[in-house]
Amino acid sequence: MSKLIFVSLPVSDLPRSVSFYEAVGATRDPRFSDGTAACMTFSDTIHAMLLTHDKFRTFTPRAIPDPRTTSQVLLCMSADSRDEVDTLVSRAEAAGGAPDPSPVDDHGFMYGRSFEDPDGHMWGVTWMDMAAFASASEG
Repeated sequence: MSKLIFVSLPVSDLPRSVSFYEAVGATRDPRFSDGTAACMTFSDTIHAMLLTHDKFRTFTPRAIPDPRTTSQVLLCMSADSRDEVDTLVSRAEAAGGAPDPSPVDDHGFMYGRSFEDPDGHMWGVTWMDMAAFASASEG
């Protein structure tokens, strides 16, 4: 069985965050969602758990950092093409996110951009030409 990942993110406005993540391609899984949490599924193995601050505090005694001023984690997902990278960042911007808070990475065989969700959580989106990467690493 494949390993699953559930990334838990504290959000200040759960309905706004659900709408944002749906706009960038995730689907809400009602089995793991209620008025305090929403499981947003990107693939069979990748899920973002959006939690209200009160719900998030039930999992940890640590303070919830402001993702606009501090970083605890950088999230990144793969894309199937350069166009998909651009499309996803454009969708994020149209849904109220901030495009490209980090510099665009373009190395020819690898292309990446990023966006912030409405709470400031940063997501990278990266495409890599695996054949070109393999050729470059052999030489």
